Amino acid sequence: MPLPTASVSIAMTTIMNIPPLENDRARLTLLDLSNYKHLLDIAGQKDLVQYSPSYIETPEDLKAYVQTAVDLYYHKMAIPFIVYDKLEQAYAGCTRFMTIDWDNKVLEIGSTWIGREFQGTGLNAHMKFLMLRYTFETLNFEKVEFRIDERNARSRKAVEKLGAKFEGILRKNVCLKDGFKRNTCCYGMLKEEWEGIKSSVFKGF
Repeated sequence: MPLPTASVSIAMTTIMNIPPLENDRARLTLLDLSNYKHLLDIAGQKDLVQYSPSYIETPEDLKAYVQTAVDLYYHKMAIPFIVYDKLEQAYAGCTRFMTIDWDNKVLEIGSTWIGREFQGTGLNAHMKFLMLRYTFETLNFEKVEFRIDERNARSRKAVEKLGAKFEGILRKNVCLKDGFKRNTCCYGMLKEEWEGIKSSVFKGF
């Protein structure tokens, strides 16, 4: 395996020492086995991640889910966050930088779930703003991707509202926990699009 370039090494060091990402509404800090229990009640909400291949409803499932995320973090393949809603003064869910491609400077924002009581409140937009800003302005990555079940109209609409562009559909590429093989819609946002999106979609954040 070739050694990473200097710029890649700097980015990898930065992301492994990531500070909390926060503004007046949300705070994102590393999710690990020391804090995941704050999410037990939320993860137990029925069918909260019905479009995902993950299992989180039982305490055992959630712990295994977090352990997998931690393992990916230490292999520099993902950065999982626990989300705190400052307005409600409560933990709301989690999200993740994932499938990080250091050489091509592309990553995916995904594995996002928040409790139903936090949905539609604007929290998700603040989460995405913090993650996009960090990706483009601190890590200096070139592209962010989002991958969503074709049937998940709510999440697709939310990503489109952020300014991400629809790039196509991967057919039957993910097997869900009920055995259904989903089609995955792919969306992308480029670094050169970020300033325009920040000044329009996220104006006032």
